Amino acid sequence: MSGTSLSDSTSGRLSPALALNRSPRLGWIAGLVTVIIWAFWMVGTRHAVTHDLPPAAVGIVRFAVPALLLAPAVWRRGFWPKDLPFRTKLGLLCSGAPFFLIVATGMESAPAADIGPLLPGTMPLFVALIGYLVLGETLGRTRLFGFAMILLAVLCVAGPSLLGAGNGAWRGHLLLLSGACLWGIFTHAYKRSRLTALQAAGLVGLWSLALLLPLGGPALVRAAGDGLADAILVQAVLQGFLSGVVGLVLYGYAIDRLGASRAAALSPLGPVLAAILAIPLLGEIPSLNAVLGIGLATLGVLLASGIFAAKEKA
Repeated sequence: MSGTSLSDSTSGRLSPALALNRSPRLGWIAGLVTVIIWAFWMVGTRHAVTHDLPPAAVGIVRFAVPALLLAPAVWRRGFWPKDLPFRTKLGLLCSGAPFFLIVATGMESAPAADIGPLLPGTMPLFVALIGYLVLGETLGRTRLFGFAMILLAVLCVAGPSLLGAGNGAWRGHLLLLSGACLWGIFTHAYKRSRLTALQAAGLVGLWSLALLLPLGGPALVRAAGDGLADAILVQAVLQGFLSGVVGLVLYGYAIDRLGASRAAALSPLGPVLAAILAIPLLGEIPSLNAVLGIGLATLGVLLASGIFAAKEKA
């Protein structure tokens, strides 16, 4: 298809050439709102799993909303697309129930300030490692330096707990890193699936909801009966609607307007905002190691995104 066509026939989005030529102001606004949603998601999920609900119950709330709202998009593509290889479908589901259960369980023991550098901060690293080791992709020097900074961030945040700090945070740290690896698998599967973002979100939401209902359904019913209906509603808005639908659409819009590299360059703001929000909302003061880790991860993600490399082609 011509790069100057008005839209992409599979997704209905503006072609990159036309999208990037339009004013980027709305793209920056969309990207910034997305990052704010991510920050509230990190803090809100930690609050939920440490105060109100078990991870599986929160996961049901997380995936039920996009599964219902995006069902028409999934219906058109098929609930189990026959034209997709089985391993691609499994890779897509890595971002669903497995990712959420592992990450939410890790958030039970890892402070909010640690979540940013170990989860969104390491996702680019795992995406690159999988691309390099499995798909034979090459990496430039600037990106390699960025990944080295991300590794230093991981050592700053997780090093003390792995060396015997004794507070159990190391379990959460390992689970968060495992979740980032699952997201890396999903990223490559999504790139090869030819699904639109809404189709992928709806498909993942549907199957994740089916997997989590037996695990978290009884706990969710008990929580509602124990007077936690308000907490469940808050999580439905934050997890399902804002993170699962609005954030997804806005991030896709930001990519269309700014390009992938410039849109990704906004992501380091998420860990910073999450650490700040955790102070009044969770009463958690970030440690010096967490602050250093956030700084290193921020610089590492910026370098790894390619934002300082040659300009993206439209």
